[in-house]
Order: sequence, then structure tokens, then C-alpha cells
Amino acid sequence: MLSLQEISDRLEIQDLMVRYAHAVDTRDWPLFRAVFTEDATVDYTAFGGPVGTVDEVVAFLSSVLPLFTATQHLVANCAIELEREGGDRATVRTMCHNPMALPAEAGKEPGVLVCGLWYRDTVVRTPEGWRLSERAEDRAYQIALG
Repeated sequence: MLSLQEISDRLEIQDLMVRYAHAVDTRDWPLFRAVFTEDATVDYTAFGGPVGTVDEVVAFLSSVLPLFTATQHLVANCAIELEREGGDRATVRTMCHNPMALPAEAGKEPGVLVCGLWYRDTVVRTPEGWRLSERAEDRAYQIALG
């Protein structure tokens, strides 16, 4: 049986995953930075992106996301393994379905690039709440439609 603290931790970690998705899709870079620890590392190499600090990843996302007219990061199936000793760390694997709308070319309908992936994370409890300290992606698929 889960304790009330474990239930609270799991809900807070799931909310963290949703805040990350919201930050990317709305290009809210202050919110994006706030979901990570100051020394976090992010690995987006599964889809050709960088490995780096949060600021390096913000610079990358700021340069590539304008290529899309809209994005949606649907996060689900969040598998959380809470550290038993101390309870201030967890490993998380979260599924993501990510359609990204492409602008219409002359005389054509707009297209969609669809990516499927799993986020593989280490999260830590901080005075401000749970934060991502390590994030990597495992690629499942990428499909261009339209």
C-alpha cells in the first residue's frame, strides 16, 4: 500500500511532466527552466537534437520550434520508481505522443510530423518541489503525414 507521501510524490511528479509539455508547447521558457534543476542535463539526440544544459536546450528549441505552426506533447503512462531510502529521488519513464503541424506549402495542405517517444528521467525533490535533473529521450517512431 502506498503512503500518503508516496501518493503525493507521484501526483507531483506527474504534474511536473505536464508542466514540461505545456512549457514546450507554449514556448514558455521561464516555465521550461523552472521544471529543471539548475545543473540539469538534457539529451535530445534520439531525434537529432543536442545534449546540454537547460539554457543550451532552450536555445535549440527556440531555433527549431518556429518551423512548426503548432505542437502538442501528450504525456501518459508515467512509470515512477521512487527511491526507497531518503525518498528525494525517483526515476521516471513517460510516454509521449508529439504531433507537430507543418506550414502549408503553396497549393498543398499542411502536413504533420508525428514523433513517438519515451522520456527517461531522474527527478529530485527540491525546496521548490520535484524537478528534472536528467532527461533523455528514447525514440519509438517518427512519421511525416501530408
